[in-house]
Amino acid sequence: MDELIHHDPNLGKLRIIQESVPGKEITLAHIIASPDEIIYQKLGLDPNVDYHQAAIAVMAICPCETTVIAGDIALKTSKIEMGFLDRFSGTLIFTGRIGNVEASVKAVLAYLESKLGFTVCEITRT
Repeated sequence: MDELIHHDPNLGKLRIIQESVPGKEITLAHIIASPDEIIYQKLGLDPNVDYHQAAIAVMAICPCETTVIAGDIALKTSKIEMGFLDRFSGTLIFTGRIGNVEASVKAVLAYLESKLGFTVCEITRT
């Protein structure tokens, strides 16, 4: 998604225009291993987890509607919990044990790349 910031001097207003750019890509595939409890709270995720064994996956997908397919693949791959799936922004967040989250992220990347011809990024991790 590209963002254009335009300042109209006549109106004194700042206008932000967001537009989708044609393409099929995953621009972010990040795993947060052993996240701090405050991250779970701020994201509205299940607070009753073992934080030392847990992980959060954050993905950004374009076109945005593909997020629904990615969420389905992630859930069918391993035991994870869906935290947030937005078909309008292309954001996907899920959580679970570190191994399960990693397996689901890899499965999403592999499917979208091999079956749907997406350009995918590398998995990053903190």
